[in-house]
Amino acid sequence: MLSKGNEKEKAVKLRKQGYSYTEILKNINVSKATLSGWLKNIKLNNKQSERLRLKNEYARRLGSIALRNKRIHKTNQIIERSKLEIKKIDLNNLKIIGTVLYWAEGSKQNENRPSKELIFTNSDPKMIKIYLLWLNKCLFVKPENIKFEIYIHETYEKTPNQLSNYWSEVTKFSKVTLGKIYFKKNKVNSLRKNKGEDYHGVLRITVRKSTDLNRRILGLVEGICLQSAII
Repeated sequence: MLSKGNEKEKAVKLRKQGYSYTEILKNINVSKATLSGWLKNIKLNNKQSERLRLKNEYARRLGSIALRNKRIHKTNQIIERSKLEIKKIDLNNLKIIGTVLYWAEGSKQNENRPSKELIFTNSDPKMIKIYLLWLNKCLFVKPENIKFEIYIHETYEKTPNQLSNYWSEVTKFSKVTLGKIYFKKNKVNSLRKNKGEDYHGVLRITVRKSTDLNRRILGLVEGICLQSAII
């Protein structure tokens, strides 16, 4: 075992090499307070300071990665447990899901727009799939009565053909039926986050001649409210 004098000498030597207090304490069995007293007057040169800075930066990155991995693991566990809470969905469940989805995201009729058709716009491919399933299974909308339009910012980095391929795969409709692609101009100094590899714009889905169908959905919404005992 080293004497106090030798321990101090070793600590000073390690510090001058750019070692952090944490690293030194792993090699020398003293308290942090004692070590601070030994090293408080030690000045590091640029090379030593740079090593210490890089070491601390590396430690922060490792800590950040560890926290991120822990968060991802926890999130995945919660999602997997929650998935088991949902049992088999029947047509009545789907009717309620689709109605609430349209209630939240679809175009509604009102006094100023009494003949509004069904129009639904979203960028989430899973939501789009559920909405189309609802149209087909619960409202019996024929595929030929569905019109698509794609809206995307002009900074989109892929070709229009790639964009059509993506939404064709999501909807299972041919590219021919997807309609026109509208490129929207970006605002100066925009801080949009909807860009990059996973950005495919939004899909607007219109059901032709669906004025009465929109009115029916208003009734479905009222039915949900009634059965929920809120009216």
